[in-house]
Amino acid sequence: MHPDREFVTARVFGATGPRADALAVEAPLELRIGGKSVAVLMRTPGHDDELVAGFLFAEGVITDADELLAIEAVAPNVREVRLSVARRPAERGTITSSACGACGKQSLADLEVCGPRVTSPLRVPRGVLQALPSKLRASQELFARTGGTHASALFTPTGELLAVREDVGRHNALDKLIGWALAEGRVPLAHGVLLASGRLSYELVQKAIAAGAPVLAGVGAPSSLAVELADRFGVTLAGFVRTDGLNVYAHADRLTE
Repeated sequence: MHPDREFVTARVFGATGPRADALAVEAPLELRIGGKSVAVLMRTPGHDDELVAGFLFAEGVITDADELLAIEAVAPNVREVRLSVARRPAERGTITSSACGACGKQSLADLEVCGPRVTSPLRVPRGVLQALPSKLRASQELFARTGGTHASALFTPTGELLAVREDVGRHNALDKLIGWALAEGRVPLAHGVLLASGRLSYELVQKAIAAGAPVLAGVGAPSSLAVELADRFGVTLAGFVRTDGLNVYAHADRLTE
């Protein structure tokens, strides 16, 4: 276990002889509130406090950064959270793996998204959006070393990169990014564009809605439920974003020529 490292190395044997190969670390992070364990997140170490803050925000446990009084490392891979509110945390019955942001939900009702419809006057030129994946790829330092991480990034409508976070879990990467935005006072993300490095799942759209992001794009495909959710809550959802084109699945009116 390497709780304080983003990657480890392995010995690889190939045609040119042995060499070192970097692997992205996957390790558990236990989250406690009031001394009670509420979730175990399988993540890549790094930006852990942002991960905790973003996770709690997306789960509705906190509604702004001021409600989060402290995040304390009480043991390796354990964070104790102190809140200014007595809101009941959304307990996860099982480990939340790096592959599943909804794992551990205890009923179908827990999957229902609550919150206001995303409204924003944001407009993004289609050419700007198509140029974002290459900018994201150039900023994925951990992926460049390991080839084993996802990334989420926040851009301005003109294509300026504001922040990027990486993790073995795509939902963790977005939680880390949202945690950063909370600390920076940027939530709701009414004037930002979110870009994910992989496919667009239900969990990513749910987190974008919670953060008030009007545009969520990705280099991969969305799921049917992701499209349904984006359409219902007013999020522009674009997939297969490339320099030569993209697919828009919901609220294409925010994209301009």
